[in-house]
Amino acid sequence: MAREKSRGKIIFHVDVNSAFLSWSAVKRLREDPEAVDLRTIPSAVGGDVKTRHGIITAKSIPAKAFGVTTGEPVVTALRKCPNLVLVPPDFEFYRSCSHAFIDILKDFSDQVEQVSIDEAYMDMTGAEALFSRKIAAGESFPACAAARIRQEIREKLGFTVNVGISSNKLLAKMASDFAKPDRTHTLFPEEVPAKMWPLPIRELYGCGRQTADRLTTMGIRTIGDAAAADPVILKSILGDRAGESIHRKANGLGSSTVRVERDKAKSYSHETTTSEDITGENFDRLGPPMIAHMAEKVAARMQRDGVRAGTIFVVVKTGAFKRHTRQRSLAVPTSEADVLSEEGLSLLRELLMGDDGLFVRGETVRLLGVGGSNLEEGGYRQLDLFSWASQKETLEREERERRAAEERAAEEERLKQEAEHRAQEAKRLEEMQEREARLKAEEKRRRLEAMMASVQKRFGGEALQKGMVRGEEDPEEG
Repeated sequence: MAREKSRGKIIFHVDVNSAFLSWSAVKRLREDPEAVDLRTIPSAVGGDVKTRHGIITAKSIPAKAFGVTTGEPVVTALRKCPNLVLVPPDFEFYRSCSHAFIDILKDFSDQVEQVSIDEAYMDMTGAEALFSRKIAAGESFPACAAARIRQEIREKLGFTVNVGISSNKLLAKMASDFAKPDRTHTLFPEEVPAKMWPLPIRELYGCGRQTADRLTTMGIRTIGDAAAADPVILKSILGDRAGESIHRKANGLGSSTVRVERDKAKSYSHETTTSEDITGENFDRLGPPMIAHMAEKVAARMQRDGVRAGTIFVVVKTGAFKRHTRQRSLAVPTSEADVLSEEGLSLLRELLMGDDGLFVRGETVRLLGVGGSNLEEGGYRQLDLFSWASQKETLEREERERRAAEERAAEEERLKQEAEHRAQEAKRLEEMQEREARLKAEEKRRRLEAMMASVQKRFGGEALQKGMVRGEEDPEEG
């Protein structure tokens, strides 16, 4: 049938395939149409391309075939794939691709919930009218809608997406993670036993590695095992909240509510009129603590609303009531108070104390402000990955140092044991030499005694004694 029976809610989960790698490939091809498409060769984004160190943050499918994984050190990836092509990240271009991607989704539905830089949910319930011609031509809905979305993104933007379709967000998300790239998959409740339950428990969305390990240890190896398990058992293993969550998800139960974006603030800022005019003489006493306090206020509001700022700005108002601003773009958007404070204070010093600064001109300041603009969703999965990668590099460096210390200690212990072994060998050799000397002396004594016995037997004891006497009287004879 061209038109499937009504299923109630129709939820799409649209996920960009290897987002950072795909977007880097698109950028490269736009700059040089003759360039090799990074998606067709073993390639990866991340780390320091010149030093070939750092962390892999995205990889191509050919690189995956070599065993390259996201999050591993570049040096490890290069051992697996010596010809791996590394490219640096371009945050600004990634953000532009993300915005264009979401704009296309909004052409198909007015209910779009962006959950990260490269993925979003769409409520496509009742959208059949938009695809009436395709349905009349024999195509089924909602598959035809997903195909059109994939086509629009592929042809207009140059990269591909997977679309997962179901009646709730959990199953749509699970479906979009099936075979890639540029594919559409369904996972409606009636398909769960065949498509989802045979999967390993670690592939259940929201089931972390540690949780999966604990469940596997207890014999719950597949999603179906968790679905069939007594919730009491799951709660005893994971705790009440986590156990209940895993049981619900394993049975395909999830929310169907797509949270539509509301009009968002274009910037967040906080301004304060000073109790006394700020001058070059009292700036260090008044400026830094004021900026730090305001940065905490701004950060708290941004974190509450789940946004990050790609640009930091400061505002001052002089004693002459003139307003001045200075701003700076960040490589990675932030909502952290310490970053806002540090960048804000740096901008403020430039504005007040730099060449032709306000203090240089003899101005005083009666108002200070700090804020963030160029806002983006704070839950960006892969942008967070870069912050995580930086932390991971630090942890890995510390781990390398720890291992080096352990290796040095092990080497010292080995040398110590070798020295002790050599001493023991020398002692054994000495004892062996002493034993051999004793054996030789004993053999010499035994032979002498045998010879004397032979002489006594042949010539008699008296002859032996005379010989001994003569020997004593004239030791030079014989």
